Amino acid sequence: MTTVTKTVKFDAAHILTNHAGMCRNLHGHTYRVDVSASRPDDDPGDMVIDFKDLKRIAVEIVCDVFDHAFIYNTESPEECEIAAVVEKNGMRVVPLPFRSTAENLARHFYGELLPHVPGLVSVKVWETAESCAEYRS
Repeated sequence: MTTVTKTVKFDAAHILTNHAGMCRNLHGHTYRVDVSASRPDDDPGDMVIDFKDLKRIAVEIVCDVFDHAFIYNTESPEECEIAAVVEKNGMRVVPLPFRSTAENLARHFYGELLPHVPGLVSVKVWETAESCAEYRS
């Protein structure tokens, strides 16, 4: 099996309400998202997917939606309150029905990308240069 990976980046803010550590405070990350697709060795093609196409898809589905936004959990009254203020002041928000952990974002991005990336095998979300979560099929 041959696998290719394209990396895209975006900046966003979030909080993790009810978290015991520092991440309960409003903070931001430069997220790095690695999108990997593969094809079987017996596939007659010489390319899994054009890197340009993979980048375009990842940018449209991930970066164009999340870049420079406040990502918030619609199940959290505290996060909804902050999001309302942010949105009222003309800034970007991304509502999600779950906590914006790297693990949950990886799973979410995978689901969003799956219909558009042939052979999608994994999505890895990096919050820092040393910390990431991966969701794979």
